[in-house]
Amino acid sequence: MKFIKFNDSKIDSLLFMELTDLAKTLAKSDQVEVEYGVQSYYNPFEKTIYMSHFWKDRNHRDMVDGLKSDVYLRSIGSRYSSMKDFSRMLEAAQGYQFKSLAKQLFMLFEDIRIEESIKRERPGTKPVFSSRKSMYRKHFATQLTLNLERSIFTDALFCAVYLKLTAESPLEEIPAIHESIDPMKGFIEAELARVFEARSTADIVSIVNGLMEGFEEVLEKDMLNTYFFFPELEYEQVDEEALFQDLKAKPKLSEDLTLEEKSAGDEEVHEEEMPTWHRETEAPAKSFLQFDLEHGAKTDISGGALREGEDGDQALGSVQGKAKQTKRKDYSKLESLESVQDEPNAGAAQAGKENRYAFSVMKLPEKPSNEDILDYQAQAKTIESYQKRLKQMIQKTLEHKKTLPRTDLHAGRLNNKLLRYFTERNPRLFYKKQEPSTEIDAVFTLLVDCSASMHDKMAETKRGIVLFHEALKSVAVPHQIVGFWEDTNDATEMSQPNYFHTVVSFADSLKAGAGPHVMQLEPEEDNRDGYAIRQMTKMLVQRSEAQKFLIVFSDGEPAAFDYEQNGIVDTHEAVMEARKRNIEVINVFLSNSEIEESQMKTIQDMYGKYSLFVPDVDQLPDVLYPLLKKLLNKSIR
Repeated sequence: MKFIKFNDSKIDSLLFMELTDLAKTLAKSDQVEVEYGVQSYYNPFEKTIYMSHFWKDRNHRDMVDGLKSDVYLRSIGSRYSSMKDFSRMLEAAQGYQFKSLAKQLFMLFEDIRIEESIKRERPGTKPVFSSRKSMYRKHFATQLTLNLERSIFTDALFCAVYLKLTAESPLEEIPAIHESIDPMKGFIEAELARVFEARSTADIVSIVNGLMEGFEEVLEKDMLNTYFFFPELEYEQVDEEALFQDLKAKPKLSEDLTLEEKSAGDEEVHEEEMPTWHRETEAPAKSFLQFDLEHGAKTDISGGALREGEDGDQALGSVQGKAKQTKRKDYSKLESLESVQDEPNAGAAQAGKENRYAFSVMKLPEKPSNEDILDYQAQAKTIESYQKRLKQMIQKTLEHKKTLPRTDLHAGRLNNKLLRYFTERNPRLFYKKQEPSTEIDAVFTLLVDCSASMHDKMAETKRGIVLFHEALKSVAVPHQIVGFWEDTNDATEMSQPNYFHTVVSFADSLKAGAGPHVMQLEPEEDNRDGYAIRQMTKMLVQRSEAQKFLIVFSDGEPAAFDYEQNGIVDTHEAVMEARKRNIEVINVFLSNSEIEESQMKTIQDMYGKYSLFVPDVDQLPDVLYPLLKKLLNKSIR
């Protein structure tokens, strides 16, 4: 596991998620995503908004304003642009000698036109765009000086154009650049004034073409630097009506079929309404009703007509409601040590979009060797005092709850000894029924990062896990211990195998001989934390216990194939999904040195306040003891 660097700086995952939500909201589409890129632009085929690296090395407020301005321009702005005119401009640029200048002028002018439209539609965006302009003006003023000093005249001209377009005073003029360019200053300024009068992308194309006809005659070289990026895409193939699919768009039929037969006007039409939503269908499910809504053929017959119900419908509904796994053929106890649970790209929505090509490989423990047994016994002795204290604490708490008085209370059921109401100052006139025997109603999953970076921490991590196992076993709390990693050698763009080594299962967790299997956990390769958390969540939600805990042991950020940039965000989303399903997710961050503030912030971005930092793994049992004590005490009912 390694810390993700974004040009030597950490990605602020919470800010990234805020910008993603902002883009989806403004674009009115849940399909739009945001990414960091060298330059800012929108790819309509990928439905991805790229935010520029330009804003990263700044104070937090300026960086946020810069990134937000990119999101505003690409999400709201796309509805003001014409993809057909983008295609026209791209085709025209190919015919110019100075292609880069033509394309960058077009993007600059189009951004300014769109910015003005957005500010009129949404006045609240003005401060963000003001901050954007201020930062860009400082940058282009510096670049203008450097380009003039280095005799890079085309780039100097572009910088001067930007400064003239964004000038606060009409008296600000384009400076002297080169003897061949200076005579055109009047013509250039006149053309630039038209940018603020432009009402469409076509108007911007016309302005650029007019300028380029003059520039082609006086310039000698094309631009050296790229300030604004115009991607060469097949814009003529973009469906502008469906550029951003509305969140409230009606579901389409699975196949675009149309019945040839026209309505004759004598069809039987039932006027009685039958709503397709009711309390029983509040939760989404794959029912025959959903099939009827999304499959079929289009016809011109009135949509108010309803077909008569059939016996098979209710039978189908009953079968779906009561289906369960058969007991006749149970393959769960095969002797195979590994089994592929998921295929690549299966259940991508449940696993998260970053894990659409990840799949699970479940690995069972081997028979422990004598060395494993001896090693485990040695580890168990070192934590024996913790385990005994935990057991005694739990037993005393349970006993105390059982012996609590159930009569003479201030609240509860009224008893028949009411004379005390008149004779005592503060009478206790109530009682409560005897509750059933108290027990710990909880289940635990210990998810252990088995990435390569754990090589110097795995031994002490096992010691902490032994404490958990022995303590939970002593008070009869079911649990499982699972190591996870991704196979780097076999991972490809379309297939990423993720191993889950279940060394202690729920079924075996309370058995005497399960403990030594823990010693089989070893550092392996990469780690895809978000995917692993989702897999454990699916197992825990099937448990019946009231309290469900997922403890994640790790030593850093996620690092797997094509996962580094968005791994933090994906892990945070997985944690939030688990907590929404009443699973408490707690991270135990392991280190062999002082933990940096940036590391702590990144971990807290993923797990929130439920993060436990262990700067010295030798102290792991001392740190885990109060955590386990608190969780077990909370679970007693």
